[in-house]
Parts: sequence; structure tokens; C-alpha cells
Amino acid sequence: MSGKPGDATGIDATGMRVAIVASRFNADVVDPLIDGAKTALAGAGAAETDITLYRVPGSFELAVVAQAIAEAGEHDCVVCLGVVIRGDTPHFEYVSMAAALGISEASRSTGIPIAFGVLTTDNLEQALERAGGRHGNKGADAALAAVETAQTLRTISG
Repeated sequence: MSGKPGDATGIDATGMRVAIVASRFNADVVDPLIDGAKTALAGAGAAETDITLYRVPGSFELAVVAQAIAEAGEHDCVVCLGVVIRGDTPHFEYVSMAAALGISEASRSTGIPIAFGVLTTDNLEQALERAGGRHGNKGADAALAAVETAQTLRTISG
């Protein structure tokens, strides 16, 4: 991918079926991530009808739903979106690690690109900065990464 983050140069989502799995927890951060992902996908040529949104309770649940979607074989790639904000307990470490490992394993075991668009931040301000604020929109970046990976896999398999 060339250009700056969120730039769809060279990425073509035309005809690709993309699933977005997004957490309902911290909707004030996740909803802008979803909007960013949809906007980036549209900019890369994806039709609105080829994008399916699934909601889950929190970031911990992203992996199991993403894996089920990938195993069903109806989508070319999956984009996982969520946020885990550090608190005063070790809960942050458990949830963020489980989400990362689960999403990674789901992608490897199914062979379907599953992008990790889960923000792991120290506070709400940092999360908002990455959900359309001064650090861009990581939902857009994750969506484009999923599509680019699907494109690459297509060139390998012919």
C-alpha cells in the first residue's frame, strides 16, 4: 500500500465481500471506527451491499464471530473493530491479549484475512484520537489492510 494511512491507492475492493465485526462496548469510539472502515471500503470500490456489519458485546467476543464468518466462506475478508481502554485492574491485559491472539488464530486457521482494528489505549482521549481524530481512523486502516491482504492472497492462489 502506498501513500499515507487511510489512503486506498492501489487497493481495489471492487466485488469483494467484506464483513465488519464491531464491539458495542465503547460505542462512542467504535462507531467512528465503523464509519471510517465503511468510507475507506467505499473509496476502494466496495459496494455498500457487499459490506456486512455484525455487532458483538465487546472486544473479547470479536474473534469467535470473525472465525465463524470466515469459516462460512461467504466473505473475502473480515475487519474486527473494538477498543480496550486501560483501567486500574489487569482486565485490560487479559481482554486485549485474548482479542489479539484470538483474531490472529482465526485468520491463520481459516486462511481468510481478519484485520485487527482493536484500539488498545491508556485512556479515552487516545482512543478518540485514533477513531477519526488527530491520529487518523484506525478503522479505515484495518479495512484497507484486510482488502490488501485478500488481494495478495488472490495473486498467490492465482
